[in-house]
Amino acid sequence: MATTADIRNGLCMEFNDDLYTVVEFQHVKPGKGPAFVRTKLKNIKTGKVIDNTFSSGHKINVQRVERRPYQYLYKDDLGFHFMHKETFEQMSFEGDLINSPELLKEGQDVEVVYHVESESPLFCELSAFVVLEVTYTEPGIRGDTSSSTSLKPATIETGSTIYVPLFVEIGDKIRIDTRSKTYVERVKE
Repeated sequence: MATTADIRNGLCMEFNDDLYTVVEFQHVKPGKGPAFVRTKLKNIKTGKVIDNTFSSGHKINVQRVERRPYQYLYKDDLGFHFMHKETFEQMSFEGDLINSPELLKEGQDVEVVYHVESESPLFCELSAFVVLEVTYTEPGIRGDTSSSTSLKPATIETGSTIYVPLFVEIGDKIRIDTRSKTYVERVKE
């Protein structure tokens, strides 16, 4: 059993019969009264972030998680299929386990986080940024702006639609932030 002194960002623990990761924490020693630890905990299954305060010395149940490298293969009726990059074992996951399934491209590398004790996958995480090609977008017309940050819809090679600046054209490769699903920059080859 660990205590509040072992809390750090990214730590996975069991709390209220569910798995949570520590997003943020702060040890507080007020001038009067006992010390405590203020935390923000993210539920691994639902993604909901909650605030919780632990008294100093409180016992916590730390859970071991492991990140494993996988490669995305394809999608069918059974779900999204991945191959372990070292053992070549293939697995399929539901779309709700993946943080941005609409940005998955065949052959793309991902990390699957496993709960070590139960050997069950918790979630699948894409890299922070992916580079994808624009397959369709309307041409941007100069002067067709009402503000300095005008955007237009663009279809990318995975079939998803995101908003891009007016200068992006069909065939351009763009970098997309997978956490917010937004355009970051145009990529030169």
